Amino acid sequence: MRAAKLIVLLLAACSQSLSAEEAGKPLEMTVYRSPTCGCCGKWLEHAKQNGFKINDMVSDDMETIKARFGVPEKLASCHTAVVDGHVIEGHVPATDIQKLLQSKSNIVGIAAPGMPMGSPGMEMGGQQDAYKVVSFDKEGKYEVFAEHGSKQ
Repeated sequence: MRAAKLIVLLLAACSQSLSAEEAGKPLEMTVYRSPTCGCCGKWLEHAKQNGFKINDMVSDDMETIKARFGVPEKLASCHTAVVDGHVIEGHVPATDIQKLLQSKSNIVGIAAPGMPMGSPGMEMGGQQDAYKVVSFDKEGKYEVFAEHGSKQ
């Protein structure tokens, strides 16, 4: 009986240790981008610096990739990423991605439509345009998720 209790305690301790190790691992993100886009590389560096492990997928057919992941045409940008089942479109700040992942929301993803000046990967000195990150669902409906820039 004592041996059985000891085994149960050891198994419980091991499973807690594994969970703690997994929690410290960087979250994997697959990023699809055009081979000719320089700002995408800068955004990848931003994501890496904020704890994401990047699987960099270069593609000449970004329209098909965006359609596959349900990115509404109005929200399209230069690169599309997938992390933990969510789509990240364009130059979305890592803080917004982390906020989305912590929310456990059922939205499809978030996007920074276009290529807003001053967003991660689009830095131009001190210039910072006001821009919105929007969430979108599988029906293509979207709403403001976060606001950045001078008009906050």
